[in-house]
Amino acid sequence: MKAADKERRVVDALYRISSIAAETESSAKAFEVILEEVMRVLPANSASLSLLNPDTGCLEIEFGKGLEQNSRGFSLSLGQGITGWVALHKKPLLVPDVTQDPRYHRIKDSIRSEMAVPLEERGQMVGVLNVDADQVSAFDEEDLKILMLLTREAGRVLNRVWLVEQLKHQAGQLEVLLGIGRRVAGKRLIDDVLETITREARVLIDCSFSALFLHDPENHFLTLHNIHGPKGPVEAEETLNIEDSAVGSAIRGKRQIEVSDLLRSEEHHFTQFIRSENLQAMLATPLCFENEVIGVLNVYVSSRHRFNDDAKRILGALADLGAVAIQNSRLYARVFDTEQSLRKNERLTTLGLLTAEIAHEIRNPLTVIKLLFDSLDLHFNPDDVREKDANVIREKLDHLESIVERVLDFGKIREPIRMPMRLGDLLEETFRLSRLKLEQSQVNLLLENIPKDQMLTGDKGQLQQALLNLILNAIEAMPKGGEIRVSADSKIHSLLELTLRDTGIGIPQELQDRIFDSFLTGRRGGTGLGLAISKKILQDHGGDVELVESGPQGTAFKLILPVSEDEDTRPET
Repeated sequence: MKAADKERRVVDALYRISSIAAETESSAKAFEVILEEVMRVLPANSASLSLLNPDTGCLEIEFGKGLEQNSRGFSLSLGQGITGWVALHKKPLLVPDVTQDPRYHRIKDSIRSEMAVPLEERGQMVGVLNVDADQVSAFDEEDLKILMLLTREAGRVLNRVWLVEQLKHQAGQLEVLLGIGRRVAGKRLIDDVLETITREARVLIDCSFSALFLHDPENHFLTLHNIHGPKGPVEAEETLNIEDSAVGSAIRGKRQIEVSDLLRSEEHHFTQFIRSENLQAMLATPLCFENEVIGVLNVYVSSRHRFNDDAKRILGALADLGAVAIQNSRLYARVFDTEQSLRKNERLTTLGLLTAEIAHEIRNPLTVIKLLFDSLDLHFNPDDVREKDANVIREKLDHLESIVERVLDFGKIREPIRMPMRLGDLLEETFRLSRLKLEQSQVNLLLENIPKDQMLTGDKGQLQQALLNLILNAIEAMPKGGEIRVSADSKIHSLLELTLRDTGIGIPQELQDRIFDSFLTGRRGGTGLGLAISKKILQDHGGDVELVESGPQGTAFKLILPVSEDEDTRPET
C-alpha cells in the first residue's frame, strides 16, 4: 500500500512539474514548484537548485527551501563539495552520512544525508538539484531514481521556461531598440545623437558603464565623447591610439572586440577610470556607415563576464542605428550651413540690386544737374575765387558720375555663356542640388514625358539657378510634404515648354499679378527675388516663365526654354 501511495505521489509530482510551462513564464516560480514537489515526494528537510554561472564557471544556489536565508548565491567550483563533484562528473550521488564524506561543504548544521542529481538542458549540464535530510541514511537507491526522474522532467520544463523568458527579453530589447531608433532619427544635433546612443546602450545591455569614442582617421586616434554610468553622464577625457588599444582593434578589424578580464589584459585602456570603478569586462562595437568607421561604442561590467550572442547582436544593431543617425546629423549640419550660406548670398544679392536701383535713380538727376551746370557757361577771371569753386563743382560732379557708373557696372548680371546641353542632364543636376531639401521636407519629385535627349542652348549655371528657385519655392509651399511634377508640353519653333506643378497651398490671389516683381514676397523670411531672378534669366535666354494657375490644390508654372532645332525631340516615356 505504501509503495502504491508513493508511486501515485511521484506521478502527481511529474504531472505538476510538467504543467509548470503552461502555468508560469517565471523561472523563479518554476524553481519553487519543482522544489516543493521534490520535497513532497521524498523524505527531505531541505532542497536547493544550483545553476552554473557561465562567467565564473562556478555553481551558485539559485533557489532553496528549508535552508538559511543567506544561502542564495552560495558558490562552489566544479569538483568542490558534493554538488561540485556531481556537476564535474555529471553523475548522480547518494551520500547516506555527509559527516563521513570529505567532499561535503557544510551549508546547514542539521544536514546528515544528501542526494544530488545533475540538471541538463539539451544535453548540457547547467546545474545540480540537491535534497537533504536531518537523519542519517534518510534516502535509498529508489529515492535516488525518483529524484533522477523528477530532475529530468524539471530540466525539460525549465528549458521551455528559459526559452520563453529569453524570447520575452529579446522582444523587450527589440521594442526598446525601435524606440531608440525613433528618438535618434528625430534629433538633428550630433551631440544629442551621441548622448542618446551612449545612454541607451547602458540601459539596453544592463551594464555598469557605456562609452562612445569618435574616430579621427587623419591622426589615427579615438577621442572619448560620452560616458554614462548608474548616476548619469560622467566627466572624463581620454584619447587612444588606434594601434595601442584593444578598442582600436574594433576599428582596424571593423568587428566587435570582447575583453573578458580588463584588469589582467595588457591591452586594456582607460586605466585610471577602469581601476577606480573596478570594471572587469568590455564589449567594443564599431559604428560603421558605408564602410566608414565613425567611432566605437563600448559597454563595461564590474564582474568577470562573457557577453552572449544576444547582447552582441543587440549592441551591433544599436551601433548601426547610431552610425546612420550620426551621418544624418552631419548631413543636416551641412545642409544647414549651405542654407545659411544661400541666405547670406541672397541678402548680398538683394543689397546689390537695391544699390543698383539707388544708383540708377541717382544718375538721372545727376545728369540733369551736370547738363544745367555746363549750360550756365560760368567763366571768371583766373584770380577770382568763384572760378576755383566752379572747377571744384564740375570735378565733383564728374566724380559722382564715375561712382554711379561703377556701381551700375558691378551690379550688372554677366552675359550668359551659351553652350549646348542635354535637357536630362540639366534637370538631373538641378534635382541633385535640391535632393536633401526634398527628402527633409517629404516632397516627391516626378518627371513625366520628358525628352531627356533634347538639346538646349544656354548657360547651364544660370538655367539651374532659375529652375532651383522655382523648386525651392514649391517646397516652401508644402510644409507638410507633397508632390512636384515636371512635364514637357510642346515644342514651338526653337522653344520647349515645361510645366512645373506642385500640391502646395497656392499663391494669394492679390499677389498673383505681381509675383515676378522684385522684393515682392508672400512668406516670412523671403526676399521676393527668386521668381524675379528666374524670369530675368529665362528672358535673357530667349525664354520665359509664366504663372499658369494657383489655388488651394497647388500652383503651376510654365517654363519656356531655348532648344537646338536640329535635335530629335521625341520624349522618353
